[in-house]
Amino acid sequence: MSVAVFLAYQTISDYREKLKHPVMSVSFQEVQKYDAPGIALYLGEAELLSCMHHFHDRVQFVVSPGHPGEIDCITEHVTYVDPYRNQTLKSALVIRGPQDVRKKELVFLQFHLNETEEDFSAIDYLLFSSFEEFLESPDKAQFMQDSERSYSVWTFSGGFRTWVKMSLVKTMEKDRSESVEFRQESTLVRYNDRRHGSDQSDQWFFVVFEWKDPFIQEVRDIITANQWNTIAILCGVFLALFKAAEFAKLSVKWMIKIKQRQQKRKTQELDQMS
Repeated sequence: MSVAVFLAYQTISDYREKLKHPVMSVSFQEVQKYDAPGIALYLGEAELLSCMHHFHDRVQFVVSPGHPGEIDCITEHVTYVDPYRNQTLKSALVIRGPQDVRKKELVFLQFHLNETEEDFSAIDYLLFSSFEEFLESPDKAQFMQDSERSYSVWTFSGGFRTWVKMSLVKTMEKDRSESVEFRQESTLVRYNDRRHGSDQSDQWFFVVFEWKDPFIQEVRDIITANQWNTIAILCGVFLALFKAAEFAKLSVKWMIKIKQRQQKRKTQELDQMS
């Protein structure tokens, strides 16, 4: 009975411990196309010169650098209040990102920034999961505020070609809601600026956005404790307790019978002697 009670206690304790410490499960979902992400660019004084969608990595990276070119992208300007600094307005140029991962669709952008007093030239950008949701949102300013709270802001520098390869991670939260985040791998290649020294005060920016692979990483917590296995073990334990109780009951009865027989023999022997 002591062993059975110990097993029951240990089984229940293990089950409760597994409920407190779920195991992280990672799976990969392959897709033919992604939902086109939104690329929010915080240009400041910089100017967008050209924007093109290319396929199969076939792109001429420098087409009339420093001069306006073709803008073959869906763009939208939006101004909203900075969610972390009240009364501060932020202006973003939102561009539709690449979608067709099988054809290695990419977006190539060029920017120009006039002479600046800053020591370093950079453009901040933010990626969010769906450009279509942004377009369909009745309040785009609020949409961008929520996106900035949910996603990280990244940076690419002037004088380089920055190739950004994106991957998507979906996480199932404890309340069963789903959060989405981007992971990035960036490659920097310095642009060989052949202008004269006096002209190089203007900065040129080149950036490419592309999907890394066709797999969306899905992360969720899994409870390894199986309630049916636990119930089966407990049933076995309770059966052992029942059997132990039956055995104890039979043992007591057997001992009582033995004592009664012994008492009867003693009584008979005393009667014979008398």
